[in-house]
Amino acid sequence: MAEDLALDLEELRQLQSIAKRPRVLSLISSEISNLEKLQTSKEVAAGSQIPTPISTSVKAPINPALSYVTLASFSWDQDNDKVKIYVSLEGVDQEKIQTEFKPTSFDVKFHDVQGKNYRCAIPKLNKEIVPEKCKVLVKPTRVIITLFKASKGNWSDLHYKEDKLTPNLDKERDPMAGIMDLMKNMYEEGDEDMKRTIAKAWTDARSGKTADPLKGYR
Repeated sequence: MAEDLALDLEELRQLQSIAKRPRVLSLISSEISNLEKLQTSKEVAAGSQIPTPISTSVKAPINPALSYVTLASFSWDQDNDKVKIYVSLEGVDQEKIQTEFKPTSFDVKFHDVQGKNYRCAIPKLNKEIVPEKCKVLVKPTRVIITLFKASKGNWSDLHYKEDKLTPNLDKERDPMAGIMDLMKNMYEEGDEDMKRTIAKAWTDARSGKTADPLKGYR
């Protein structure tokens, strides 16, 4: 369940990065916020301990009740040894950054930035990294997140790509079912090209032509 939730969040963040219409962006942001709150509540209910982040930055205290604005838009480049992610964000305090680097994921949170909290995260990276070497550097108008590759070479993408099973709608409706409604709203708000793309994706999913109903949209 936790893994499905993380994958749904990743899917929505990708949609957020390509959406243009204000209402569509608002719908996606709202759904991301709802799933993040659900994820936090499940971690608290399970009595899970938040891992101590490894970074050269000083870690900010963790408050599960905090809400975050997801930083889904960023640029990145790479060389043979590392990947650098550039996030446009002003007013970041180095001492109010909370980082969590794992072999196949990262989550960086920026607290109290002009009255708001932000986060930049990828729940499943394309390839493995070396957590203890990763770091965050704050510049006046941007933040640079450096990921050191576990194996030298070129990455075709930051995100790990995999086929997902089509959900069984006959089973008990889970909390992530709201994504269905979100896609319907995107269909209603979108232009003709978007409507055709979403309609074809869902038709193919129902007929078994594709395992991922969002595949045709990306």
